[in-house]
Amino acid sequence: MAGRIEDYALIGDGRTAALIGRDGSVDWLCWPRFDSAACFASLLGTCDHGFWKLAPADVDAKSSRQYRTGSLVLETEYETATGTARVTDYMPANDGSHLVRIVEGLTGQVAMRMHLAVRFDYGLAVPWVSHNELGDLRAISGPHKVVLRTLAPLHGEDQTTASDFTVEAGQSVAFTLSYGPSHEDDPPPIQPRKVLFETDRHWRDWSSRCARGTPWDAMLQRSLLTLKALIYEPTGGIVAAPTTSLPEDLGGVRNWDYRFCWLRDSTFTLIAMMDGGYLDEARAWRDWLVRAVAGNPEQAHILYGIAGERMLPEIELDWLPGYEGSKPVRIGNAAVEQFQLDVYGEIFDALYQARQRGLLGDADGWRVGHALLTHLEKVWSEPDEGIWEVRGGRRHFVHSKVMAWVAFDRAIRSFEEGENTDAPVERWRAIRDQIHAEVCEKGFNAELNSFVQSYGSKSLDASLLLIAHIGFLPQNDPRVVGTVEAIGKGLMRDGFVLRYDTENQTTDGLPGNEGAFLPCSFWYADNLIGLGRCKEAHALIEKLIGICNDLGLVSEEYDVKAKRLVGNFPQAFSHVTLVNTILNYSRSLGPAKERGSSAEEIDKGAAAVTPHARAVAARA
Repeated sequence: MAGRIEDYALIGDGRTAALIGRDGSVDWLCWPRFDSAACFASLLGTCDHGFWKLAPADVDAKSSRQYRTGSLVLETEYETATGTARVTDYMPANDGSHLVRIVEGLTGQVAMRMHLAVRFDYGLAVPWVSHNELGDLRAISGPHKVVLRTLAPLHGEDQTTASDFTVEAGQSVAFTLSYGPSHEDDPPPIQPRKVLFETDRHWRDWSSRCARGTPWDAMLQRSLLTLKALIYEPTGGIVAAPTTSLPEDLGGVRNWDYRFCWLRDSTFTLIAMMDGGYLDEARAWRDWLVRAVAGNPEQAHILYGIAGERMLPEIELDWLPGYEGSKPVRIGNAAVEQFQLDVYGEIFDALYQARQRGLLGDADGWRVGHALLTHLEKVWSEPDEGIWEVRGGRRHFVHSKVMAWVAFDRAIRSFEEGENTDAPVERWRAIRDQIHAEVCEKGFNAELNSFVQSYGSKSLDASLLLIAHIGFLPQNDPRVVGTVEAIGKGLMRDGFVLRYDTENQTTDGLPGNEGAFLPCSFWYADNLIGLGRCKEAHALIEKLIGICNDLGLVSEEYDVKAKRLVGNFPQAFSHVTLVNTILNYSRSLGPAKERGSSAEEIDKGAAAVTPHARAVAARA
């Protein structure tokens, strides 16, 4: 049975990632890409669906774990009645074909057990197992192949492979599992300890450039390392999470595939990377964004595959029982076909913020943007599915209209700052002003003293917390202050902010409830910072960091009743908003001012954290 979501650790290599439980079991791994079919899928089922466990034979062994400082190398120490041992897990950086597990004896002697069950195609396919000419174990099914290399003795157990061995102090045993296409030669062997040193140094060198000077530097670094692990290095695309179908409601149907790239995350991700000190990753993400949306603007999607794929059909895997019985298990995501106005604002804000921070655009990027804006002129007044990707019908969502305003606003700013002289800027100004007036008239409820979820409704929505953040209205505007207060009273549960009230409305067209969507709580903290309520913001940030697991990882949502992490894990958007809120808190400028500030003002604010981001921007 899979562990609790917070019991898992993440290791990755810039191509894919694995989740390893406290019990030493790799319960999730898709090879060779994040979005490939899993060869270990017990996370969403049972041991019959694939796992790789390495731990003491003594089931009562005590364990503790940690990442090496500034690294994605995981170390788990076990204490038994006869001795102690350490298991080191890693995937060679920027490789994409190996997972290495090294057992070291620390004191006394420890009886260990390795148990491997490879099940390709999300647990459906049992491979044919044999040995190659060197004696390595080889498992093949269709196009897939893995090779296990070790000096430990191996034996078969009911269509699985096991090894029982003992390590004494000073001894070590390595296991390397390598993936490759079945029609090609076996993946070449590696030297596990040599590559461990190189991989650890790679991560330490990268994390050493992280911004510093906040009250939560260790958490900031760990979140940026997690984001780095979720980047598909060949393209620069960042997956929302490395998992699919971890439920938002335990035992429920709100189970989605997040192994794709959402345009909605673009602005927040760019700011997190750039202000965190990582211009190269931000540039790669910006370039991925421009490539992904290139083409007919009427065919723009809200999410894409990690290489920019547009066909992501959603299907259900009926042979998997789901995490703690949460069915269905889905792969692909039908939301790719939805119409969501807000993504246009995110695209233009991302490109604008990139330029403000030193990442200059090119002619192709501007032409793509101009085509998108021409299309937006025709469709901004239509209803859409909104930021939360509802499946209960289109509405005139207020956040969507606000983000349409952002698209025109950022295009106008780019023109005014000399980005391009060939633009119908007066027409854009008229549309921008029309959207602003309409939102203020139809999207604000005087009785609630708050903006509302959609025109004519009386429902609150946490996406409205972004109104000041993106500069639609000043942070101290009475309507913004009223909205923050209303959301704090109406959507707060045990100190966490819900997206909307799923208990009393069916906006999304789905049964059941969900946990608190964690980025909303960070947005609330950003508003507290902007309103000068920094003590409250500090307490909320501490509360949010407190629900991260022992390794500093956090999922999409938090179940306030069960007091458990829920949703896909680890969630990029949660870590992105955590990074941005930490940096917002640590600056002299508040979030609303910053998004509307000049490059010089942004630099002054960033200097309160570290001079590193300014230095990098100056070199770009």
